[in-house]
Amino acid sequence: MAAGATALPIVNHIAGTVLPFPTVDSLDALIADYDAILCDVWGVLHNGVTAWPEAFGALRRARRAGRQVVLVTNAPRPHLPVRRQLAGLGVPEDAFDAVVTSGDVTRALIAQAPRRLFHIGTERDLSIFEGLDVELAEEREASAFVCTGLYNDETETPDDYGDLLARLRGRDLSMICANPDIVVDRGGKLIYCAGALARLYQQLGGRTQIAGKPHRPIYDKALELAEQARGSAIDRSRVLAVGDGMTTDVKGAMDAGLDLLFVSDGIHAREYGAPGAPDPERLAAYLTDFGARPVATMTRLA
Repeated sequence: MAAGATALPIVNHIAGTVLPFPTVDSLDALIADYDAILCDVWGVLHNGVTAWPEAFGALRRARRAGRQVVLVTNAPRPHLPVRRQLAGLGVPEDAFDAVVTSGDVTRALIAQAPRRLFHIGTERDLSIFEGLDVELAEEREASAFVCTGLYNDETETPDDYGDLLARLRGRDLSMICANPDIVVDRGGKLIYCAGALARLYQQLGGRTQIAGKPHRPIYDKALELAEQARGSAIDRSRVLAVGDGMTTDVKGAMDAGLDLLFVSDGIHAREYGAPGAPDPERLAAYLTDFGARPVATMTRLA
């Protein structure tokens, strides 16, 4: 915990009971202890359909208070298309200093892979290959494959890919997964991501390479961008990670040695209460069972 943060345990103001993690209503309550904020995007700033003004407003206030804000997302595309998507959802440019995506750091894995690659994913994700010396090939001609997501995530599930992945495993091809997320909530509907196919491929004994959250490369890049924006080095004890995903944001912050603000009204909201109304004791148990110790929890970023 950063110096000056509230001692634990404290009295949780929602339930009036002693719980292991404090709950705060505003990011302002924490930023005095930090120089940089690494903030998740999907589930914290928007749900794929609607952006939340209270969330990006909190980041704007942090920047105006002199903090650097880097958005860290498992989107399988480079940061420029993601910035355009954010603008289309109404997220203002002055809410952040930089964006780093899983697509950005996955490009390094693609550059080191065999040249002939098979792609699983939509055409909108093809920007991940731009400028790289690779050739997109048919399944039988490829020497490795890149998964950015499902071909149609509105209608398909991982079960639709069992035969394809079995064939690729039979050829012992390595999989580069450009989005470690298993599912995301798109406007209230759960959508499978590339991480779900990577999990299935691993169950088949296949080899996978992943650079997005929770893995180290994306955090190293995010910290690099924060330091560039600040113009000086930033101590990791002065960095706050914000997120809602246990196996991505929470594990990533833990593994990178960063303090964590857990946003509870995200992908796991139904695990510990109704969306928008977490049960404090169930939430505390949920985090404790995972081994997480956030500096605070927050229903929504605001």
